Amino acid sequence: MMFGRRSPRQTITINGVDKLRSAIEQVDTVIIGAGAGLSTSAGFVYTGERFQEHFHDFAEKYHFDDMYSGGFYPYDTLEEYWAYWSRYIWLNRYTPATKPVYEDLLNLVKDKDYFVLTTNVDHQFQKAGFDKKRLFYTQGDYGLFQCSGPCCQKTYDNEEVIRQMVELQREMRVPSDLVPHCPVCGKPMTMNLRSDDTFVEDEGWHRASERYADYLRRHERTRTLFLELGTGMNTPSIVKFSFWRMAYQWQNATYACINLNEAYAPKEIESKSICINEDIGSVLKEL
Repeated sequence: MMFGRRSPRQTITINGVDKLRSAIEQVDTVIIGAGAGLSTSAGFVYTGERFQEHFHDFAEKYHFDDMYSGGFYPYDTLEEYWAYWSRYIWLNRYTPATKPVYEDLLNLVKDKDYFVLTTNVDHQFQKAGFDKKRLFYTQGDYGLFQCSGPCCQKTYDNEEVIRQMVELQREMRVPSDLVPHCPVCGKPMTMNLRSDDTFVEDEGWHRASERYADYLRRHERTRTLFLELGTGMNTPSIVKFSFWRMAYQWQNATYACINLNEAYAPKEIESKSICINEDIGSVLKEL
């Protein structure tokens, strides 16, 4: 069975929150698939007032108007590069969310046998109290450095040096002695974010991947809810397509999607799907 972009064989359906509440009550297993929309609902907005408040100087100098664009800008020096990225990481990894969306999600599933698969890199699941051994961050973590080579499959915690970069930067530059270099080969460090084939899958990444694969093997015959929250079509094969496929193949599975204006399911699993085109945080509150 192959699923692709929306076609005549796919449909958008809107079902009540009551149906999702009933599904959660009846299942044994909840497998959460989370994308950027979940963090957006929690307050991690990368445009508008939040962007201007924290990056107005970069916006004036380099003429971009959102955080994503700033992350791809070809800065002339590593001091400028890390001035931008240290603010970005501090704001989106170490600063608390403004809305308790992740906490509400945990309260919803904490008494269930759950697992989380996410493309998000902001660490909000662990900060909200989710069990670390029930999480698989497939695309990396803002809180980790890696060699830009890379020369090895190692990652390094960055909280302390990011804090120093934010505190000590002046005129959109960090002190040169704070620019991170690989302790193994000396090359400049970069973030542990999957953007090309240089992404480092360290020991922790592989252990999480194995736990997720083992979890799926052990739960295939259970009453399972695949709960997709805020994922889009940037990397659909990781969460969306895999959830559709398993919901189709697993006899006792239900598929649910909450995503503002983007919740839909293929015709093949329409009868076992719950699609809610509303803000995730608002739905979780109602649940």
